[in-house]
Amino acid sequence: MIESQTALIYTMVLVSAADSEMSDAEIVRMGEIVHQLPVFAGFDSDQLADVAQECAEILAGDDGLDAALAQIRDALPDHLRETAYVLACDVAVADLKASQEELRLLEMLRHTLNLDRLHAAAIERAARARYAVA
Repeated sequence: MIESQTALIYTMVLVSAADSEMSDAEIVRMGEIVHQLPVFAGFDSDQLADVAQECAEILAGDDGLDAALAQIRDALPDHLRETAYVLACDVAVADLKASQEELRLLEMLRHTLNLDRLHAAAIERAARARYAVA
């Protein structure tokens, strides 16, 4: 089983790759998140690219998306499931737009992590507010 920090990175990679295009803004945001948030304390940020590559390899396999979501679900304790969703939303809006594929992935993630719909909506709204432009 993967570590919880790995699962959080997988979550961000899944959302970024959902539309088959990982934008520079999304990649930069993932790096910032790993460097800044306490949940990644002790994680070697030099390993970010390797963990992202591992996730990409899982996605390329048979039932890759389902396998990756299952690994995320199994690795995350309850108290980090909303954290995973926050990170996913931040990556989805990092390039100032969320594609239909990213929105669908967020919905799948919400179901996989068994998150309350109202809590998820609040997280989504907060992400949109943080990335609003003047």
